[in-house]
This record gives sequence, C-alpha cells and structure tokens, in this order.
Amino acid sequence: MSTLLIRNARLLVTMDAQRREIAGGAVLVRDNVIEAVGASSELPATADEVIDAHDQIVIPGLVNTHHHMYQTLTRACVQDNELFGWLQGLYPIWANLTPEMVRVSTQAAMAELLLSGCTTSSDHLYIYPNGVRLDDSIEAAAQIGMRFHAARGSMSVGQSQGGLPPDRVVEREEDILKDTQRLIERWHKPGRFAMQRIVVAPCSPFSVSRELMRDSAVLAREHGVSLHTHLAENDNDINYTREKFNCTPAEYAEQLGWLGPDVWCAHCVKLDAAGIALFARTGTGVAHCPCSNMRLASGIAPIRAMRDAGVSVGIGVDGAASNDAGHMLGETRMAMLLQRVAHGPVKGPSAMSAREALEIATLGGAKVLGRDDIGALAVGMAADIVTVPLGEIGVAGALHDPLAALLFCHVPRIQHSIVDGCVVVRDGRLATLELPVLVERHNALAAQLAHAAFSTH
Repeated sequence: MSTLLIRNARLLVTMDAQRREIAGGAVLVRDNVIEAVGASSELPATADEVIDAHDQIVIPGLVNTHHHMYQTLTRACVQDNELFGWLQGLYPIWANLTPEMVRVSTQAAMAELLLSGCTTSSDHLYIYPNGVRLDDSIEAAAQIGMRFHAARGSMSVGQSQGGLPPDRVVEREEDILKDTQRLIERWHKPGRFAMQRIVVAPCSPFSVSRELMRDSAVLAREHGVSLHTHLAENDNDINYTREKFNCTPAEYAEQLGWLGPDVWCAHCVKLDAAGIALFARTGTGVAHCPCSNMRLASGIAPIRAMRDAGVSVGIGVDGAASNDAGHMLGETRMAMLLQRVAHGPVKGPSAMSAREALEIATLGGAKVLGRDDIGALAVGMAADIVTVPLGEIGVAGALHDPLAALLFCHVPRIQHSIVDGCVVVRDGRLATLELPVLVERHNALAAQLAHAAFSTH
C-alpha cells in the first residue's frame, strides 16, 4: 500500500460537511482513498511521496458534467450562428470522424481539463460514423488517467423524419439500444471509486423519437445507470418541443420518465418556473454551460433560481466547438460572473459568490453525476486532488483570500492533479502522455477532417 502526502498548503479547501478551509493544511492518501485531512502539524510528516504545497491552494478535483470531446477537432468553426444553424453547419464535417479522431480528440480534451483543475468528466458522444464506437473514448480516457462518465449518445430522427440532423448521421433505434446495453455490460463500474461509468444519453428532443427516449430510460433503470440529454437550450429548442409534442421541455421529460436523481440535463437555459419546480421536486440535475450558452447566444440559464429551489447543478464546459475551450476553472469563473450579470450585486441571495461557484464545480457536479465519493477532501473520499500555484502574476494582490483569487483572477494552469491517488499532472505538466506529440497529431487530424468536409462539397 502506497501513501501520498500533500502538506503545507497555503490554504486547503475541503468542501466537507463543515466547508472547512485550513491554512497550512494537509491531506494524506493511502492508495486511492483519503485517509486524513487537517493541519500539517497534525498529520504525519512523511509518506512514500510528499508534495510540498507551501505556495499553493489545494482543492478537490473539479467535476465536468457535460462535454463533447470530439469537437476539439472543429474549434472556431461556424462562428456566427445560434444552436440549430451551428449544428447544421457542423453535422457534415462530423460525418467524417474516424475512430482515431475520437481517441485523439478525447485525450486532447482531457489534457485541457486536467491542466485546468478537472479530475472527473462526463462526455456525450452522439455521432458514430465510419466505425466510431464509444469504446474509442473509454480506452483513451484510461490511458490518460481521467475519471470518466462515458455517455452513449444517439440520434435517430433525421431530416426526412422532421429532425435536425442529416439522415446519414443517424442510427437505427434497435442498433442504438443494443450497443448501449453492450457498453454497459462491457464497461460500467458501479462501485465506489469507479474510474469509468456508462451513461444512457439520447441527444435531444430534435434528434431522437419519443419511443427511443422511453426505451432508453427503461434500459438505464434496468441496469442502474444514469440518464443524460440536452434540454431547453434556446428558443428554437423550446419552439420545436412545443410544435412537435405540444408541451414544454420539462413536461416532455416528465411524460417520458426522464425525471429523477438518476437524470441530468444539459443547459436548461429556458427552463421555466414550473420546470424548475419539477426538477427540484424530482431531484433531476442540470449541467450549466455558461460559455457555450454565450457563444451560441442562447441566453443565461436561471442558475440562481434553480439553486434557490433546490435543483442540483454542476458545471459543464460543453463541446469545444461551442465554447471553444475546456478550461474548467475558467468555466467556473464564468458561471459566477454571468449570474452577477443576470441578477445584480452579490449582496443577499441575488447572484453568486466564489465559494458557491467552487461548490457547484465540485460537490454540485458530483451530485449531478450520482456520486458520493468525489467532490470533497474528506476521510473516505476518492483521492482526486488539485493544487494551484499562488505565485503567478495573475493572482498577485489577491492572496488575502486565495480561494477567491482562483475565480476572480486569472490562473492559467494548475500545479498538480491527483486522480484516484495517481499524480496525473506534476509541476504543471501532463505526466501520463507526451502533450506536444498529442497536440501535433490532433492538429493533423483536425486538418484532415476539415479537408474531407471541404472535398465533399
């Protein structure tokens, strides 16, 4: 059994039940589990590996609840459209994805997340051309060392049936359900500290049928796995649901069995008061994606109202073609600032503080993903730990409150990232893969993908 000790932190932010913030804090890890948390003077001074964090803040690993990692290959494309036009511009490009592109883009997205404080991520892969399988993402994640919730997305209603995607990128529903069950049986790990879980995730109301939504919910609950989809993202999304199904998105979800603590929905920018109340009453979660919502001009999600009502909310960086970044600390900062834009000053319950934003990015994300073993630095929790240097110019002058400095100031990269007790980022550098080699191959594949799309027109 190996031990890891992180000690002498300028500040250790536990996010435990008491929300302790410990000056000069330390955390002791045995194998992949936290064994002790407290002041450095109270914990052992030695371990198999010791990290001195005297000029750093130590926080729980951040939890990303929504992403489309393959989209790192198409950043800054279709720059001036809302959601539907943006998708219609990109579907023909994504139709040329290959298994290698999915593997490499998954690792590129995860590298960016790991270097920005994220240790657990969901990913929603919903397009499967040219032999692509979700297995490609799962195997890539295992190699880089990220805790991973792989969402088996799907699209089954093409343009000829009134859906948004071209017919050539949709699948038969029986094939979707069969492959989803295969993935659950092959990859899903239900126990505490699991590094990989499978999620059942039809893409959206405008790309799958009511029948697939219902059947997916039944399949997920038969196997005890979570459910995920996009919902109420923008005005066109709302209009589509009203015209096709004669109801609001929240009512649509309720009709199909898509509410409960095993369900979380991305965006929910246009979730109305009745929908918020329904989500709160049923324990349904929300992945808040502020940068994507701004990029596509979808609006500002009513996160303050959701939180006040008791809805579980996590942060999602969303796809890297609609953000176009995957910086988890940066996304958390934007979530905090955007609520202030929407709701005014922070006095009273009107906006969002740095501490609440960090809580949403850690404990909030863990709850949304249905986990009680990540999101806090406490005895018996998974050893997912991040340290951030405080000697950078971007936080100079803010060290009277190191936690606030993380979200009010600019922190480009973290110092160390420990996932499941393993050091995945050391001294600001990815330890599991050669990042320059990964970036070079990723850029070559992105160029290949763009060329393939261009040559078909």
